[in-house]
Amino acid sequence: MLRIEVVTLFPEMLRHALGFGVLGRALERGLVTVGTEDPRRYASGPHRSVDGRPYGGGPGMVGMPGPWSAAIDAAASRLAAGAGRPVGPGAGALPRVYLSAQGVRFGQATAREFASGAGFVLVAGRYEGLDERVLESRIDREISLGDFVLSGGEFAALAVIDAVVRLLPGALGDERSGQQESFAEGLLDWPHYTRPVEWEGRCVPEVLQGGHHAQIARWRRKQALGRTWLRRPDLIAALEERGGLDRESRSLLDEFLAEREVEKNG
Repeated sequence: MLRIEVVTLFPEMLRHALGFGVLGRALERGLVTVGTEDPRRYASGPHRSVDGRPYGGGPGMVGMPGPWSAAIDAAASRLAAGAGRPVGPGAGALPRVYLSAQGVRFGQATAREFASGAGFVLVAGRYEGLDERVLESRIDREISLGDFVLSGGEFAALAVIDAVVRLLPGALGDERSGQQESFAEGLLDWPHYTRPVEWEGRCVPEVLQGGHHAQIARWRRKQALGRTWLRRPDLIAALEERGGLDRESRSLLDEFLAEREVEKNG
């Protein structure tokens, strides 16, 4: 069982969203548990404030070290007790992860890494961020969904949890779904079609109607390579850096580009 703990100011937001689709079924099947910890539980004063004005001036508020560090510690302790593993820095320890626009880009490789472990803590920050001393003392890794800013880490936490949980054995109705989708092999997915065969004058490619599995597999591979070359050339470049495309893949990509050129000029 994978164990996930989320430090968040809005635990109900996560609990509600986790009840649907693949995540909901994975929770019901006991494949994963997701706990939450609210920093407000550890705040003092009549308003139970968890944020304060930034030193040096400027807009926005900053997460205060006291309540946030206490919440992270509580979540980490619960995770360690449930997983039977230490949490924090060190070999074999479960990570405490801060969701931040300044973090390393989250990708499928990281999702697979998290799915293969025993668990992790996600810290969903708010405001302008957390006091840097919390990051220095309580965070092992920072990850980002991309070069944009969200109003809160809860949305990023849900995206990470979904990407990880769908990789767990038994989470999907068909295990091939997790193996045959975008980024599984460093490529984008191929086009998908369903009934009817013709819709608004557009037809399902003939190769998909014939039932010849080898030809279908070849067509899908060619389309995946072509789409990736057109839409995400950086992924092709990354494959090249890791040793390049094999001869068959290179031939399929060349064939796709030649066909596309014919279509453009035809």
